Amino acid sequence: AAVKEGDRVPEAVLQHFDSEGELRKVSTAELCGDGKTVVLFAVPGAFTPTCSLKHLPGFIKLADEMKDAGADDVVCVSVNDAFVMRAWEKSGAFGSGRVLLLADGSCLFTRAMDAELDLNEKGLGVRSRRYAMIVEDGVIAHLSMEEGGELNVSNAEHILHLLEADAQ
Repeated sequence: AAVKEGDRVPEAVLQHFDSEGELRKVSTAELCGDGKTVVLFAVPGAFTPTCSLKHLPGFIKLADEMKDAGADDVVCVSVNDAFVMRAWEKSGAFGSGRVLLLADGSCLFTRAMDAELDLNEKGLGVRSRRYAMIVEDGVIAHLSMEEGGELNVSNAEHILHLLEADAQ
């Protein structure tokens, strides 16, 4: 069944390299629990044009404003391995730790989110649909799932607007 607003964020373990270069695992419960408000957005793939040129940079640009509006963390998830996610982070002006890039290498979180996107025809395998959500204390408060390759409802501006509206 599709995950929807009001549901708990699915349980999964994601990976990333910390600032010392150590491979770390983080559970979604740890990431999104304990009263935290987390902006989590997913992209089909590191280094792909829309993700690299528009989606991720938008969140990096507005991450501080999102935190001012109540977000504790801004997180990007992709069905790539942690090595690819680290290389993606180092490749552009993505630094400064404003957005945490997490790998869902085995597609387990993406599958639990019912967000799988079959890109086998393009040689990319199974990836994640593009979406963004606001998670409050482990519960999905807002979920904006894109159709096709669009970037309309999951962009940083839209999510910032939702955060600011919630803060009112």
